[in-house]
Amino acid sequence: MAVNGSAPSSGLIVSFGEMLIDFVPTVSGVSLAEAPGFLKAPGGAPANVAIAVTRLGGKSAFVGKLGDDEFGHMLAGILKTNGVQADGINFDKGARTALAFVTLRADGEREFMFYRNPSADMLLTPDELNLDLIRSAKVFHYGSISLIVEPCRSAHLKAMEVAKEAGALLSYDPNLRLPLWSSEEEARKQIKSIWNYADVIKVSDVELEFLTGSNKIDDESAMSLWHPNLKLLLVTLGEKGCNYYTKKFHGSVGGFHVRLLTPLSW
Repeated sequence: MAVNGSAPSSGLIVSFGEMLIDFVPTVSGVSLAEAPGFLKAPGGAPANVAIAVTRLGGKSAFVGKLGDDEFGHMLAGILKTNGVQADGINFDKGARTALAFVTLRADGEREFMFYRNPSADMLLTPDELNLDLIRSAKVFHYGSISLIVEPCRSAHLKAMEVAKEAGALLSYDPNLRLPLWSSEEEARKQIKSIWNYADVIKVSDVELEFLTGSNKIDDESAMSLWHPNLKLLLVTLGEKGCNYYTKKFHGSVGGFHVRLLTPLSW
């Protein structure tokens, strides 16, 4: 179905990684400890991408693992309701679906608290991958959270390898979540370990600073992340929009105001 008059793409975008339950405060501008209550919402950057694709008129699928519990089946249902192919979802009977408490404090800083000890998404194995689905992808999209521990790391690398061999374009959004990593050094090492395989990379301004070690958000700093096989590098700037870089040209796109949806709007 076309959205806003645009024609849908015929290529399948397969998104790999985590899907979880976000708990957000019922009031804004408070710390997690100060929150009087929380509302649940579907979360996980790769899953968000899959849903965004279908809402924009494209075709998408999700590959990952959820707990064989109420939250896991709720999340799988949300994917299906939004038109996302769910053939790549596995359910784990021994581990729960991941939970995250997240808030935007009054000082503008985000605060996270994760419950993954381990969660089901961390336990996805290479043998559980739907390789036929991955091979059918025109674009294979992923983050870095699935690189943190085994066996999910091996599953991530296997899925990337299969997608690349099948001719898919590899899309990488590191989606840095430092509280999940053992150290900043380990996060930087693992995020960069698969850097040169991606055809498209999206980083935020904060991630640019983290990966380069520079506090400058400029073209020189961004291009220091360029690698020879890269086709497009995007640096998002929050409400200011984003900068984009290719081999032959670069530019920027301004931000625009949107109506925020509450968790219940899903």
